[in-house]
Amino acid sequence: MNATTHEIETNKGSEQLKKAPAGARAEALARRIEEGAAGLAAFAEGLSETEWRTPLSEGGRDSRPVCVIVHHVASVYPIEVELARTIASGKAVTDVTWDVVAQLNGKHAQQQAGVSKTAALELLRKNSREAAAAVRAFTDDELDQAAPFGLSYGAPVTAQFVIEDHALRHSWHHLAGIRKALGR
Repeated sequence: MNATTHEIETNKGSEQLKKAPAGARAEALARRIEEGAAGLAAFAEGLSETEWRTPLSEGGRDSRPVCVIVHHVASVYPIEVELARTIASGKAVTDVTWDVVAQLNGKHAQQQAGVSKTAALELLRKNSREAAAAVRAFTDDELDQAAPFGLSYGAPVTAQFVIEDHALRHSWHHLAGIRKALGR
């Protein structure tokens, strides 16, 4: 392994990724998506049925149970990648707002309230693999393309930012919330 490859694999920062050889940035992003999904899956596999059904918070900001959260992460990978592709093409994404996300999350929670661990984890593995494969296809120019983005309040953000802040960060964010809710 040469020094550049080692730096890409070990340094998680965006600035380091911008200095990577062509194609290496997309590969590093894809690996980080896979790493986050694998961490969430590994943790969820070890949960008891009671833990699997535990709400993140009783009456708090997010009362969805763990099972719904894991399925949610799995189910939105395709959407998150498509949002990044749209930004990569130079088109604005203004119709996706936090209010829209909240409505979709509420509907998803109702539909998936009884989701099994097996079903959620299968979807998590499948969709995270497909998301990583799609991210590997981004060129550096596409990653650098910026356009207004509704979830960033209309700020012109890059496709790489959308990937990092959504498809990549999502599993890490929810795993931290699940750990907190379960006290571990």
